[in-house]
Amino acid sequence: MNQGTPEERMQNFENAVRMVYASIMNRDALQYRKNRGLADKDEQMAILIQRVSGDYYGEYFFPHAAGVGNSSNLYVYDQNVDMEAGMLRLVFGLGTRAVDRVIGDYVKIVTLDDPLRSPLMSSEEQARYSQHKVDVLNLAENRMDCIDVEEAMKLDIKADKKLFGKKDPQTARMLRDMGRDDSAAPFVLNFRRLLSDTVFPDVMKKAMAVLSEKYRYPVDIEYTANFQKDGSFKFNLLQCRPLQTRGLGKTVELPQIIDKEKCLFFSKGNFMGGNVRLPVHYVILVKTLPYLQLSERDKYTVARHIGILNEELKEKNVMLMGPGRWGTTTPSLGVPVNFTELCNMSVVCELSYSERGVTPELSYGSHFFQDVVESGIFYVALFRERDTVAYHEDYLLEKENLVRQFLPEEGDPDKVIGVYATDNLQIYSDITRQLVLCAPT
Repeated sequence: MNQGTPEERMQNFENAVRMVYASIMNRDALQYRKNRGLADKDEQMAILIQRVSGDYYGEYFFPHAAGVGNSSNLYVYDQNVDMEAGMLRLVFGLGTRAVDRVIGDYVKIVTLDDPLRSPLMSSEEQARYSQHKVDVLNLAENRMDCIDVEEAMKLDIKADKKLFGKKDPQTARMLRDMGRDDSAAPFVLNFRRLLSDTVFPDVMKKAMAVLSEKYRYPVDIEYTANFQKDGSFKFNLLQCRPLQTRGLGKTVELPQIIDKEKCLFFSKGNFMGGNVRLPVHYVILVKTLPYLQLSERDKYTVARHIGILNEELKEKNVMLMGPGRWGTTTPSLGVPVNFTELCNMSVVCELSYSERGVTPELSYGSHFFQDVVESGIFYVALFRERDTVAYHEDYLLEKENLVRQFLPEEGDPDKVIGVYATDNLQIYSDITRQLVLCAPT
């Protein structure tokens, strides 16, 4: 925010410029430069100054819709998704909530070939895994602020609120059955009417197609949209740059001869993350049968140990493998890690064990799916009982288990967790042919 006397505004502006320049010494920025061989080079900084897109709503200022768009959809979680149609991360309010991953809150993921497509969820799950907070500029306090969706929807937002969501029908029904006023039901941001009753998704798809054509490369954009009562809107392109992310680009050349007997795993479909050729330095394996035989308390201990390994090996390309669903709240269905306990992994792999009722959930619209999308982690689900899948765990078990180098010595972590150095292991994926292979080079 920049309000006050001209002198105060100038002082605030200068401080903002200083902060941007100082960010080149941020630890993450330095590590980024080091990883790309730029640590010893003089790189100049430029600053772009823009007005904030939006309008005044009471004491707040914000746009109706904002977010990030990719002209190529690298997160194909369904075989019917058209990668070339692009995707959006869509939020209500300032786009900071779509640009920066916020733990505990969720953006709307839109596949532009079918904007209403969504992973299978109950109405309760749709409410839980939706956006609950709105980023705004607070004019009264002269600062950026975060307010509840309920508070935002009490404002006169000068547009049809039904474009952005509706009252949670399940809660409204329950309140009516209890003889209470259903207006107390929470407002759920699902953007369904915006995506079905306006030309917004078509505009976004066409805009990114034109930009990608002119760049001769897929693009990454930031955008806003401000709506009128009649459903018309003004689209603002805030930023456009080449889409620099792992997995983008030309088809990855898989090995000429794929020997399913000599790979760690092979699968047709059931992965997301785009086209990659990624070296794997370490594999962390939670062994299926020993894990399933643990008590619930010990399963939580395993989850905490994964968090330690996540921190210890964060500078390496690590693949995390385990039974069922990573991040589940039900230990009998998988490993109950928090996302922060696996956020540094390069690859996350879920293994089925149908005999014990343990199975991955690739298309499930949970917080885990959202977090994986936001963090760029390559995801694989291996349904071992299928003919289109090969998995050879012995490739890992024959190697030395290094787990005691990283974990506390008490107990027997090596009975359940394996940490294996795999310097010659590579993951290849081809999104066009829906093939993923992990094999030694």
